[in-house]
Amino acid sequence: MALQSKACSPQMAENPIRFGILGCATIAIKLSRAINRAPNACLCAVASRSLEKARAFASDNGFPPNSRAYGAYQELLDDPHVDAVYIPLPTSFHIEWAVKAAKRKKHILLEKPAALNVAELDVILGACEDNGIQFMDGTMWMHHPRTAKMKELLVDSQRFGELKLVVSTALLGTDPEFLKNDIRVKPNLDALGSLGDVGWYCIRSILWAHDYKLPKSARALPGPVINEAGVILECGASLFWEDGNIAVFQCSFIGNTTMDVTVHGSKGTLKLRDFIIPFEEKSGSFEFGSEHAFNEFVSGWAVKPSTHSVMTDLPQEVLMVKEFSRLVASIRDSKGNPDKKWPEITRKTQRVLDAVKSSIVKGFETVEL
Repeated sequence: MALQSKACSPQMAENPIRFGILGCATIAIKLSRAINRAPNACLCAVASRSLEKARAFASDNGFPPNSRAYGAYQELLDDPHVDAVYIPLPTSFHIEWAVKAAKRKKHILLEKPAALNVAELDVILGACEDNGIQFMDGTMWMHHPRTAKMKELLVDSQRFGELKLVVSTALLGTDPEFLKNDIRVKPNLDALGSLGDVGWYCIRSILWAHDYKLPKSARALPGPVINEAGVILECGASLFWEDGNIAVFQCSFIGNTTMDVTVHGSKGTLKLRDFIIPFEEKSGSFEFGSEHAFNEFVSGWAVKPSTHSVMTDLPQEVLMVKEFSRLVASIRDSKGNPDKKWPEITRKTQRVLDAVKSSIVKGFETVEL
């Protein structure tokens, strides 16, 4: 069923940010829906290596009648009516097309992982900085109102205390077809495998809990699963901070789908079971408990964690598009400067990912950041 579209015109009162989508990946379907629902954005163009495929994608995914379909990525970047691009291409293509987009003055919402390594990412971010371009990666859960609510508890010294430990797990249930043919298991497309895909979320959740303070070092856990092409299907790592804090994560394409984060403090504990994609679109819940205690006979808990629910009118991917579009509009309309928060967070995530991969290559040695 085709998604309902909305008109995209510079004459609209809201003057929305006009998006072009570079590629017709599956995740682009979700983002097309999000752009259609965001109050300050609209779909403007889509490009594929096949004009027929681009036209079919636009027809199936709610693009308005005045949108354009292109049979080459560069043609979309040359379109003067496109303000920003969403790039869901395989990671190996990010450095080429993100840099070209920045040079054509298109603001960039880039699918994660942002790059194959921090050296490539620095080229992308350098091009964005040189051209006054807003950059943001596509880590959607960062924009859910639940995320901000949880942070309020983590900074409450009376209830949470000092941060002690973060454990993050992201397992993506897959099938033999995925493990054989998906782009995320192909070294020439997404060579980072599960580490770059779901591991990116784990690393981001850990950095988020630490207020984006980088660890001092990282050490991969023994026993990663690597396919015949050398792509990581499953791995884990421990991260270490100078103050003695540690974090552990496990990411995998093998096993039952799991998306858990637990943040332990000296007084409280926060836990959520669906941090990447909420169980429900319009709400997100988590557990929090402070100074837990057993009952008199130690047969149960006298002080138990409580469940907190956060409602949202718009799902997290729409809120991501809305925030990105707000930043782009500020540059366009007020001649402001790009917000540096998001590229800085992306770079820190990439640095940790690089260290974990390096540790795997070096036989699980500790790698300094």
